[in-house]
Amino acid sequence: MHNKNLFPSCILLLLLSSLLSSNVVVAKDGDKSGNPFTPKGYLIRYWKKHVTNDLPKPWFLLNKASPLNAAQYATYTKLVADQNALTTHLQSFCSSANLMCAPDLSPSLEKHTGDVHFTSYVDKNFTNYGTKVFGLGFNSFKNYSDNGNVVVNSFRRYGRDSPRDNKFDNYAPDTNVPDQSFNSYSTNTPGGSGQFNNYAHGSNVPDLRFTSYSDLGTGGKQEFKLYADDGNAGQQSFKSYGKDGNGADSQFTTYGNNTNVDASAFTNYGQTANGENQNFTSYGFNGNNPASNFNNYGVGGNGPSETFTSYRDQSNVGDDKFTTYVKDANGGEANFTNYGQSFNEGTDVFTTYGKGANDPHINFKTYGVNNTFKDYVKDTATFSNYQNKTSQVLASLTDANGGKKVNNRWVEPGKFFREKMLKSGTIMPMPDIKDKMPKRSFLPRVIASKLPFSTSKIDELKKIFHAANDSQVAKMIGDAVSECERAPSAGETKRCANSAEDMIDFATSVLGRNVVVRTTENTKGSKGNIMIGSVKGINGGKVTKSVSCHQTLFPYLLYYCHSVPKVRVYEADILDPNSKAKINHGVAICHVDTSLWGPKHGAFIALGSGPGKIEVCHWIFENDMTWATAD
Repeated sequence: MHNKNLFPSCILLLLLSSLLSSNVVVAKDGDKSGNPFTPKGYLIRYWKKHVTNDLPKPWFLLNKASPLNAAQYATYTKLVADQNALTTHLQSFCSSANLMCAPDLSPSLEKHTGDVHFTSYVDKNFTNYGTKVFGLGFNSFKNYSDNGNVVVNSFRRYGRDSPRDNKFDNYAPDTNVPDQSFNSYSTNTPGGSGQFNNYAHGSNVPDLRFTSYSDLGTGGKQEFKLYADDGNAGQQSFKSYGKDGNGADSQFTTYGNNTNVDASAFTNYGQTANGENQNFTSYGFNGNNPASNFNNYGVGGNGPSETFTSYRDQSNVGDDKFTTYVKDANGGEANFTNYGQSFNEGTDVFTTYGKGANDPHINFKTYGVNNTFKDYVKDTATFSNYQNKTSQVLASLTDANGGKKVNNRWVEPGKFFREKMLKSGTIMPMPDIKDKMPKRSFLPRVIASKLPFSTSKIDELKKIFHAANDSQVAKMIGDAVSECERAPSAGETKRCANSAEDMIDFATSVLGRNVVVRTTENTKGSKGNIMIGSVKGINGGKVTKSVSCHQTLFPYLLYYCHSVPKVRVYEADILDPNSKAKINHGVAICHVDTSLWGPKHGAFIALGSGPGKIEVCHWIFENDMTWATAD
């Protein structure tokens, strides 16, 4: 009995065989040879058929086509008809099609002890490093899983029961959707010192867990410098730092600073420590809508010297809880400076400060606005500077709109600007427009159309892409599908495009077939000042229709495309402000009507004003694009 789903693939393979027997060269990419059987070759033909003008084809769109060659295309088209079969070949499919998929369980490196200095380590679970190594020495680990996509790693024990000095430089920085756990660092170290420099800095949608740092230490000095700073979304937890230590000094410099929509939990810092000097400098500073939970700081300590300098200071809205500070401590000193001085009010709850402590000296300075403070022991503590209105200590920067001072800590300079800035000779800051998403390609439409894509079929999607229910990959998939199914905003027309052909169809349905798609040429000028050169308004600089497409985090390349009313689109040469040499060619879009934007939108934080009062412009970032009718 014939399977009708296999028929197109069989015909494709027969035609391919015929071409090969005729000495026709079949290229992998399809654009140089004109091979019709590659996804890229098909996309070129599709563009020619659906776009009526003869303008140059958009290389940046064509290069996002699936890199599958003709034989691979036929094979995976056949496999996708049976999703169970595709699942069993997921790793080869992801590699061949340039997708971002969760790796299968990586092998474990059981032990590494002795004088071993790792420089780089990737894609394995690490069980033991430098455990029970006696005598003086030095353990160093420089780079663990840098710049990875969907990094799933576990690091079990580092420097346990060893008097050596330990140093760990980088653990999974700049990763996309990392699922990372670090169980034990420098536990039960008699006299050794430890330094952990950077844990998951700049991660995108992380799921991070750190269980134990320098617990049961004796003497020595322990320092943790950076934990999950500059992260985007995701969640993180830190369970124990310096617990049951004896005479050891410890310092935690920054935890979760400059994050965007981050959920973090820190459970124990310096619990039941004996005579330690402990310093926590900054937790959740300058975050955007953070959700922070800190339980137990210096609880049950004996003669400790505790300093907590800044908790959730200068953050934008969000929610946080701080439970139990120096409870049941015996003597010692505790200082807490700056709690919850938010830019826009969040919800802050601080419970149990100094409760049950025996004759400690406690000093609390500057507690922010709109907060609940419970169980504060007035007999043993000094409390100063409670802010009953929004703090005004935030740094103000000079806006480029005539020198007006505005608060814009949470918006990168140049991310939003006024339309009058698009004038030859203007010098202005440019944000980092570099694409920070993982490198992926579109799936061929015939494959993408056969994969489930709806909230009702999330379980099927997770099964196909090997995503455990509680993993960050599962969350990434769920968030993307939910956003695609969200009802459009007022005046918005939207569609998620999971193939290049889908994007072309949506753009031409809104704008007609005489269309041009544009993007900023490169990333030069990012994070510095630029000079605007010649400027061209698309469609004569008039208010026009356009379709903008923005990447969405998903295993394969997925774009959120939408059209909003009343925009103007510009092209501009971007010059080096010193040499006046052209370094880039930018595309910018200006939203003329902002009346439906929220009052706390980043554009109004950066530029001042409010909804409907000003127009707002922004650059089209690398690998994003905007469509308009041809002039």
